[in-house]
Order: sequence, then structure tokens, then C-alpha cells
Amino acid sequence: MNQLFEDLSFVENPQYESIIEDILAQQYSIVEDFFTSEEVSVLRESLIEKNEEDAFKKSAIGNRVNELIIKSVRGDIILWIDELKANKAELLFFNKINSLINYLNKTCFLGILHKEFHYAMYPKGTFYKRHIDTFQNDDRRKLSIVCYLNEDGWLPENGGELVLYLDENGKETEKVIYPFPGRVVIFESQIIEHEVKPVNKERMSITGWLKTR
Repeated sequence: MNQLFEDLSFVENPQYESIIEDILAQQYSIVEDFFTSEEVSVLRESLIEKNEEDAFKKSAIGNRVNELIIKSVRGDIILWIDELKANKAELLFFNKINSLINYLNKTCFLGILHKEFHYAMYPKGTFYKRHIDTFQNDDRRKLSIVCYLNEDGWLPENGGELVLYLDENGKETEKVIYPFPGRVVIFESQIIEHEVKPVNKERMSITGWLKTR
């Protein structure tokens, strides 16, 4: 009876359906206004506040158990977000992400059981060289998600674009994505190599992964 009730109460979400169609067709999806301008502002203020508290730390290469800082590879500073200790802004973020996870599990049977997210700030002149989001000893990451929190009026000359390296019929192509505020990029963690080009203006985001068992 409960399962029947869940099925009858299911409401199709056009935005989530578009994400699913994109990932099935091209292994990535670019979503405009996943968060409203007001939500982006609240999340950006939370990021800035925590950075001013000196809570951020240098980013690293490898998983969280075996971290190695290599400035020649990446230069962002990060702060992991604990959902159990989330502030009001972060709860807003996780509510939307959890809604997406529930939809993906219900419609695509992805088996997403875990997630991990962090704030990321790229100071001027920093970058993240080409890489893939899975580790040799840990392949649980299924989908990578980047949520841009930059201020309105972000220009291409500010740099910091995300480049996805795609395989189209055996030929490598590049998809360049600018970090406009409110934009969310979702892509397959185990397949798509990517990089962040050098930034000419401070670049802010929340980045994370949806993980299977």
C-alpha cells in the first residue's frame, strides 16, 4: 500500500527530467537558474562569512584520507559542508540537492546513498588542471555537481571557465562553460575529464559529488 501511495503521489519535475535526458544523451547537463538569484546571494554570503572566519583551507589532491597539496595542479581553497551542522543557507542548498537525489533514485534507480560537498574559492591567478573526479581506490562518485555563486555581471574575461573534455565519435572535443551565478553543471564523475582555467577574478562555488555505496 505504501509503495502504491508513493507511485500515485509522484509528480514529474520538468527541470529534473531535462537533467536526466542531458546526462543520458551527452553525459553532462548545464542547468540555468537551478538556484534563484536570491538563493545564490544567500549562499554566497555564507561562503564569504566563513572565509572571513579563516575556516577555509588549501585544497588537495587525492581523497580526504590521503591528501596532498600540489599548488602546480590546483590553487583553490575549500571548506567541507556538514549537512548535520548546516546553517540556514546550507540547509536551503541541501534541501534542493536532496530533492534531486530522491528524484534520480526514484526514476533512474541510480542508488545514490551518499553525498559530499564543499565551498570552493579560487583566488585570482589560480586554476585546477585537467583531471577526473574518481580515485583508484574509491570509485563511489557517480555524478559531479558544481553550483556557481559568483556575483551578477560575471564576464567571460574574468576567466575561471570549466572545460569538459568529451569523446564525440572517437574525437575529443571541448565544452567550455562559464561560471555564471545560479548555473549548475552536473556530469558523470567516472567518465568526463575536466579542468578549471585560470581565474582573473575571485571565483566562488559549491562543488560536490553524489555517491553510490
